[in-house]
Amino acid sequence: MKREEKASFSIIKIICVSIILILISGIGVMAVSNNLKDITIVLQNGYEMTAFTSKSTVSEVLDENSIVLSENQKTIPDLTEEVNAGDIIKITDKSYNEVQIAKVSEEGVQTSLEQLLQNYAPITEKIVTEQVSIPFETITKNTAGTTTNTTNKVLQEGKEGIKEVTYKIKYQNDVEIERTTLSETVIQEPVNKIVQVNKKVTSRGSTTSRTSLPSTTASTSTSGTQIYKITAYCPCSKCCGKSNGITASGTKATAGRTVAASGKFALGTKLNINGHIYTVEDRGGAINGNKIDIFVNSHSEALAWGVRYLPVSVAN
Repeated sequence: MKREEKASFSIIKIICVSIILILISGIGVMAVSNNLKDITIVLQNGYEMTAFTSKSTVSEVLDENSIVLSENQKTIPDLTEEVNAGDIIKITDKSYNEVQIAKVSEEGVQTSLEQLLQNYAPITEKIVTEQVSIPFETITKNTAGTTTNTTNKVLQEGKEGIKEVTYKIKYQNDVEIERTTLSETVIQEPVNKIVQVNKKVTSRGSTTSRTSLPSTTASTSTSGTQIYKITAYCPCSKCCGKSNGITASGTKATAGRTVAASGKFALGTKLNINGHIYTVEDRGGAINGNKIDIFVNSHSEALAWGVRYLPVSVAN
């Protein structure tokens, strides 16, 4: 009899323990269920999926659902943002700008994120190649000296060149918002226009004028006025291979005074170039014959000077 009572007591004890364990498990499941949130995930291709999660941030939700972003993708809201029940996680391209929900507190009006995204246009890029004209330069050959009684003669007509330029252009709503030059290729070089300025000569007893013809070569004599090819240089390494500004004569090159000339003019010679007095203080490997280089302060000034043909004589 006692054995039967002990067996019954053991069975009752096992049943009670089982009931307690079931209650504890049920409470745990209810607690977990209460922490679950329903989150909508919208992939870049438009596919939507609903996830039930207890995770706190966007990145944790994506990891839980085995979603990996590429280098060109991002999420709205950001990966570090916290998520709440009913939130939408949108995966999109990085060219989209984040659009925050607009709230008008005065009127109590709230615009949804989805509506704002529908009104936002993405930025697109295109590679465009265009042909662009290259303007020609006008070179003036002055053979008239300082006289104002002159006439012009066009020795060569100018012609624009052509270059092919490749751009990267960004558009938004079919409107160009940014243009970046990627490359330039010259297809046809421009042809410079050459204008010769001649002294107008009037014969005695007649009103008929004639144009004097310039000498085609510069005289080897250092006396008299001759037409020289005048260029410009600055103290940079591109122009003279050094940047200290010290001339061949040992002086400091000075704009408005220093010129480089060939050995036909001794260092220190004063030259009258188109009415302005310069001093020969420098030499150059490319300075020979009827060419003279005038010193200027900057490389941009040297480029702006270009090539000019001016009267030159030794000053008294």
